[in-house]
Amino acid sequence: MKPIRLPEPPGSPPRGVPDIFEGGVYGVVKRAVIIGNGFPASENQSAGLVRALGLSEKQTLYRVTRPRGGINEYLHWLPVSLHKQIYYIIRLIYGYSQVLFTSRGSRVQSLTGENGGSVGLSSVLEADVKSIVKLAKGTAEKDGPLLVVACGRDTISIASSIKKLASENVFVVQIQHPRTQLNRFDLVVAPQHDYYALTAHAQEQVPRLFRKYITPNEPPSKNVVLTVGALHQVDFAALRSAAIAWHDEFAPLPKPLIVVNIGGPTSHCKYGTDLSKQLINYLRGILDSCGSVRISFSRRTPDKVANSVRKELGDHPKIYVYDGEEPNPHMGHLAWADAFIVTADSISMLSEACSTGKPVYVVGAERCKWKFAEFHKTLRERGLVRPFTGLEDMSESWSYPPLNDTADVANRVHEALADRGWRLRP
Repeated sequence: MKPIRLPEPPGSPPRGVPDIFEGGVYGVVKRAVIIGNGFPASENQSAGLVRALGLSEKQTLYRVTRPRGGINEYLHWLPVSLHKQIYYIIRLIYGYSQVLFTSRGSRVQSLTGENGGSVGLSSVLEADVKSIVKLAKGTAEKDGPLLVVACGRDTISIASSIKKLASENVFVVQIQHPRTQLNRFDLVVAPQHDYYALTAHAQEQVPRLFRKYITPNEPPSKNVVLTVGALHQVDFAALRSAAIAWHDEFAPLPKPLIVVNIGGPTSHCKYGTDLSKQLINYLRGILDSCGSVRISFSRRTPDKVANSVRKELGDHPKIYVYDGEEPNPHMGHLAWADAFIVTADSISMLSEACSTGKPVYVVGAERCKWKFAEFHKTLRERGLVRPFTGLEDMSESWSYPPLNDTADVANRVHEALADRGWRLRP
């Protein structure tokens, strides 16, 4: 049902106009659905955009789940639906046999309790196209259009199907490049380095025979929003709240406070204990100019890397190594740190650190290749980061205009909604 637009009386003030005169409730987006894939880094991007749009209090999280453990670890390249069918067959075979499909000693795990269990969310819903389409269509007249935000490869088919079946009632944003058929979404949010494959330097690295198979294989279309890094939930309000919440723990610490975030190797940034040894030596070189050092690991940090750091630095009086227990001090670190040292593998951690405007030093960037190398080149050219050498005087500070990708994307969403005659509830 299209909204009725009544003409405004001459000279009437534009502000304070009821919804019915501004496109009615049907054109006002007041709620959001997040399609997640179970990976915190991906879901954090979607939640960050929804937060920037002011809909955090009106969001519902649905999650695409895959079987995990055993042979399933080798099936993640398959579409989710096909993977689940193969998993079902495996379970049938396992039910009549003592032979268990295993990988690296892990057992084939049931899906029961998996959705949301790993993050303590018992209310997370299974991502089902029919139920979300029914929600969008059945409540459109009462609650207006539905904003759908998805992130990650496993969410692509769900999000695009919702767009296809309820195009008049949804606005679909896909974060991370879906590689093909961008017109299946209202907006696509992708980092600039995803298009590295189109550069002359990248083309030189790929044999001519295989170039057509490297995606994306054409420049961004008009519905693509390019970012430098990853979206996230770190903004001024979040940092201010974290500063208050963590005041008693961090305010008394000697300054400058240096926060070290250690990730884990990826296919484009490979390393092991060699990088941890390098980092340990470099940290020893700056301790005289530091007041305090706080070290944290990510879920991807290999045990051998974490254990090496704990063994060599854990007993130093200036250094505290986070033990992984709750509450997680990550937001407190972002709020109270005077500078950051981050391993090159984590685009998410670097994006959050660069949103503070504080000094960010990167270790291991020389080990990154392909589009990750392009990402680090962009950060350096914009003055957002500097390489960590162990020779720095950490008492000397520097700054830059904070990276503001999430707010920039939110503005593009506002513009795209306006093009459809819709708007977000203020």
